[in-house]
Amino acid sequence: MAENKIAIVTGAGSGIGRAVAVQLGAAGYCVVLVSRRRDKLEETAELVDGESFVYPADLSDDKAIKTLVEDVLASFGRIDTLVNVAGFAELLSIEQVTAENWRKTIDVNLSGPVLLTAAVWPTFMEQKSGVVVNVSSMASADPFPGFSTYAAAKIGLNMFTQCTAQEGEATGVKAVAIAPGAVETPMLRSMFDEQMISKEKTLSPEAIADVICGCVTGERAFTNGETILMPSP
Repeated sequence: MAENKIAIVTGAGSGIGRAVAVQLGAAGYCVVLVSRRRDKLEETAELVDGESFVYPADLSDDKAIKTLVEDVLASFGRIDTLVNVAGFAELLSIEQVTAENWRKTIDVNLSGPVLLTAAVWPTFMEQKSGVVVNVSSMASADPFPGFSTYAAAKIGLNMFTQCTAQEGEATGVKAVAIAPGAVETPMLRSMFDEQMISKEKTLSPEAIADVICGCVTGERAFTNGETILMPSP
């Protein structure tokens, strides 16, 4: 059994996920670092001050999700927090959308968080506690042209956050979505160079992590199930 609280953070290899892992580690959490690439997770683990656990996994695979949760419980005996950060976006006009793009966008941005939440749910119910934080996007409120599939996935994630809060409230489980605008991450820069979106017009991963970690630790108040909008500067 772990002495520290246990947090699973997806997308922990870079960007917001890495910043969240570092801040939760500093707050005394044991952080389970999840993404596809072991090398990136190991880089994050080097930055975490405290206990961390590198766990490469494909979160589009429901069997991998089940195994992840089983392994975390076997190693630590509890799960206190799930932070769903992993995301995927391609800049495509509607006529460019393909079945492959649609499925991948939904799998990463919506199916993964839904299935991970479902997998940790029995533990949260038994513990009568738990916090789920879903990283959404301002695209769910004000979609940028070319983000039709991404915006659709993220607005679905916002609604799932409400459902999670509604079903978990009586048992002490809380859920919140964080919806930032442009964040200075590798994913953003894979689509937009600095001439299109300057650094001055982006949020830092650490700024998003501050809000996420405040919600997790209880230092930031939020309405259970709400989506916190964080527009770009």
